[in-house]
Amino acid sequence: MASVTLSGLKKSFGGVTVIHGLDLAIADGAFVALVGPSGCGKSTLLRMIAGLEEVSEGEIAFDGAAVDHLSPRDRNIAMVFQSYALYPHMTVAQNMAFNLKIAGVPAAEREKRVAEAARLLEITELLQRRPAQLSGGQRQRVAMGRAVVRDPAVFLFDEPLSNLDAKLRVQMRTEIKGLHAKIKRTSIYVTHDQVEAMTLADTVVVLNKGRIEQAGAPMDLYRTPANLFVAGFIGSPAMNFITAEIVAGAGGPEARLPNGDTLKLDPAAAVSPGDQVTLGLRPENFIPGNGDNPLHGTVRLVERTGAQTHLVVDMAGGDLTAIIDGGIDIEPGMAFTASVAPALIHVFDPATGARR
Repeated sequence: MASVTLSGLKKSFGGVTVIHGLDLAIADGAFVALVGPSGCGKSTLLRMIAGLEEVSEGEIAFDGAAVDHLSPRDRNIAMVFQSYALYPHMTVAQNMAFNLKIAGVPAAEREKRVAEAARLLEITELLQRRPAQLSGGQRQRVAMGRAVVRDPAVFLFDEPLSNLDAKLRVQMRTEIKGLHAKIKRTSIYVTHDQVEAMTLADTVVVLNKGRIEQAGAPMDLYRTPANLFVAGFIGSPAMNFITAEIVAGAGGPEARLPNGDTLKLDPAAAVSPGDQVTLGLRPENFIPGNGDNPLHGTVRLVERTGAQTHLVVDMAGGDLTAIIDGGIDIEPGMAFTASVAPALIHVFDPATGARR
């Protein structure tokens, strides 16, 4: 295993800089997800760690030793791609053993490693098949097995589940998380799917335009997003945003909404009367009923998903999304009242986007 340290890392293509001086420390054995929208630089960053892209400035170190000058094969990494990259004319066992054969590992040792990886991934019965005889999920297991047999210091995953259907993606997420628990190797996982990042990783790194917006434990990013970008990116459905003005209330600060209603805020909020702010309300934090901090509106759209119902409500001067229990009987056009606890209302500076 190995720790991974990125120091002042930059990447430019011609006159265009796509990675802007990143600093990131990944602990030995950690599972880190790099997440962000398309074009944010996450795959480029992964390819730099792998040695497939040159570093323009800065340093990449494994266990404190710089690896920038090393070729990909000398960095002791294994990479899993979304395209599987399996040789169609080889059996599963041959695919998994191929890199070991090139490296000169004896046949008996290759066979032992393949058998162990196949056991871990529960694909022993597939070893004599060829890729064309496998499903998408089975091919992805083989691709992971090919990485596991190398016993690398660092695993790199580049959106490995993108080609799978929704149900299989959930299953494979479970398998990848279970695999990491068994082998305890440092893993860096790139995805554009924030749900995937939240469920898999110990640490989530949110990237935007080649910069780190926030890095931390998944629930820390969910509960205390550092800025508007992270708040809007983490969580599904996305957080609602409302412009408001701070006014003095009897029990502490309140926010006057565009429609004239007011919401009580956490007394500890760093705001003063007259401040212009952006409020963030998560859809799942709306509690139906006329509670202590109510909002009133009219239902515009109802989406039933079974256990939950998603609503779009004309509320607080605009359309807000709310998630309620699927057993509640509600239809478009009906009045809707819900309360949000002051401690669950996020407050941001609209000029800088920073959390207040």
